[in-house]
Amino acid sequence: MPTWKLPLDRPHRIAGRAGDYLFVGGAGDFDDAGGIRSPGDLAAQVAGALGNIAAALDSEGCSLTDVIRLKAFYLSDGSVDEWSVLAAISNAAGGDPPPAITANPVPMQPWPGQLVQIQAIASKGWREHPQTRAVLDDVPAAHRAGFAHPKLTAGLRAGEFLAVPGRTAPGIVDDAPTDPVGQTDIVMDRMGRVLAELGAGFQDAIKMEGYYFGSTYDEWAPLAEARARRFAEPGPVATVVPCHVLQPEGARTKVEVLGLRDHWNGFDKYIPREDRWPAQVWDWPIPLPYRQGIRLRDMIWTGGQVPYEPDANRGRTVFAGDVHRQTLFTMRIVEDILRAFDATTSDLALLVCYFTSDGSEASVRAFVELIAACSGGVLPPITLVPQPGMHDDEMRVEIWGVAAGHGRR
Repeated sequence: MPTWKLPLDRPHRIAGRAGDYLFVGGAGDFDDAGGIRSPGDLAAQVAGALGNIAAALDSEGCSLTDVIRLKAFYLSDGSVDEWSVLAAISNAAGGDPPPAITANPVPMQPWPGQLVQIQAIASKGWREHPQTRAVLDDVPAAHRAGFAHPKLTAGLRAGEFLAVPGRTAPGIVDDAPTDPVGQTDIVMDRMGRVLAELGAGFQDAIKMEGYYFGSTYDEWAPLAEARARRFAEPGPVATVVPCHVLQPEGARTKVEVLGLRDHWNGFDKYIPREDRWPAQVWDWPIPLPYRQGIRLRDMIWTGGQVPYEPDANRGRTVFAGDVHRQTLFTMRIVEDILRAFDATTSDLALLVCYFTSDGSEASVRAFVELIAACSGGVLPPITLVPQPGMHDDEMRVEIWGVAAGHGRR
């Protein structure tokens, strides 16, 4: 039995496997009854969440040393020092090199008293793989005293798996422009250099995630085009959602990427992947190179699914403003994509849900019940990110996942 659980009565998994990788959903500082052990103490909750990730990994034969990538959502109105969060995560996770760590400030958490939740991706024994490589950045002198290890991982290649954590332009250069497109170019340029040092490139990406300030097409489209210029067809699956706070001050967007790259007879090689785009699944209202579903190495990755009009690229939202109906509709799209690979929602190893909420526990529980109804009653490992708003006044949800790919390599 797990040593911790989400504050839910219904059955749910805390870890899932897809291919050679293990995924842990949004782990918090939960006890075995779903209660927060250290309410009001962010550092203690980070340590508790990492301890729970260790317990989830242990149940699947892995440990914290096998973690490749950690992604934290921490509660902040902009006043929480992100370096202190990164230090707490890095110190609790350990490792040399440390795992790739993304820390995202959010205005809400799903459960009362919760200050942080952390996802993990792990692969047993990757540190002994001959193709392990890391790009390391020095922790700035002003923050170094808080870190047990004086460097942060800017990019990691764990055998085949690539992880470049989320970065912002003010976190890369001292004189970042205020223009979000200019900031996007700085972030993408840096990401390209890191990938090159890992023996890879943008075409090896399997998943791109981004965050931006905005709630209109005109705010989204220029940034979408700036990111898309780096990817040729066929690109990765993608999830980009509005954010409501970023660190450091002045940051307007944040981008991260995951990927896979082979090494064969002394050369780095692209790994071919299958993609599926069921006819009824929507397309973006501008030309973009991303896919809706990709399978490789026994894993199926979906892009961020939204309640757009089926079989169209007009960017029209269905069931405008209704989070419940939009959630059911969006989960049907996720299932349509999985079914195209002969999989179902029961194969999900990770599900990540961004959804509008009034901040109440009741709204989160109502949302979870809908996800459970679409998942055969048993929740997959899940990350819940409640938001005060999404892409526009009509949209209420965006969902993506990773599923087991049924032995297709």
